[in-house]
Amino acid sequence: MHSPTRKAFADHKLARVVFWMVGALLSFSVMAVSIRVLARHGYSIFEILAVRSATALVLLGALVLIRPQLRREVRPRRMRLQLFRNTIHYAGQYLWSLGLTMLPLAMVFSLEFTMPAWTALLAVWLLKEKMTPGRVGVIVLGLVGVLVILRPGLAAINPAAFLVLLAAFYYAITMITTKQLTATETTFGIIFWMAVIQLPLGLLGSSPSALLHIGPNDIIPMLGVGIAGTTSHYCLSNAFRSGDATLVVPLDFMRIPLIAVVGWAFYGESLDIFVLVGALIIIAGVLWNLRSEARSAKARMATSEPLP
Repeated sequence: MHSPTRKAFADHKLARVVFWMVGALLSFSVMAVSIRVLARHGYSIFEILAVRSATALVLLGALVLIRPQLRREVRPRRMRLQLFRNTIHYAGQYLWSLGLTMLPLAMVFSLEFTMPAWTALLAVWLLKEKMTPGRVGVIVLGLVGVLVILRPGLAAINPAAFLVLLAAFYYAITMITTKQLTATETTFGIIFWMAVIQLPLGLLGSSPSALLHIGPNDIIPMLGVGIAGTTSHYCLSNAFRSGDATLVVPLDFMRIPLIAVVGWAFYGESLDIFVLVGALIIIAGVLWNLRSEARSAKARMATSEPLP
């Protein structure tokens, strides 16, 4: 491939990643703000998540009707793993959403990024992967970053922070199970069954009267939760399909400064220097591990035997 052609291909690849990541970043921010608005309007987290799943199911179901070829992707397969994944993911979503109503937005998003540290630990335990120096780094720096954010002994710790940390742990389990599902299932199929399984979980804790008497001021934030909750998964998945993790993950970290500005502009939340420093330490650990994994992958490719 000639150099200009290769450069054009690289530029196109970068543009696609940036496009999908902008969509993901906006979706996460819209979802966070919408959850806060609905919680202040008196809706419970169960009701908010029920609306999210119902909207996703309507959107995805419409796509299945419009594109019959998608029916093969939503056939019930590996349902025990699907049920486990989506129940754990729902628990994480519940705790994360609850944290949004009790903590500054930037703190919630920063603590959520401890997920790679939990994932590294779980991958060693459940998938029998090796504990590399990069994975040690993401765990250690993740812990240091959390200590900087929470400042135990120096500041009063809001118990809601532990809910977000537990949510990050549940998200890590979700990542491990998603990795297992992607061996046989498509992204569309995984998201579809997520909506199918999580909708009844949300309805179990919801008040029928609250969902049947939705006010006009609630429609926009409910659409925000439902649509953004679906597009965030879709955009992030497409970003990873369009480019390497070494490009996607650093862009994903832009969620923290973006949501910090949103919190400052809409809710008057101060830009806490300790939260930002702690977030940078957590990010440093994730990037260290990411570069280590990329070098290891290149080394394995370099030493692999050529095909006959």
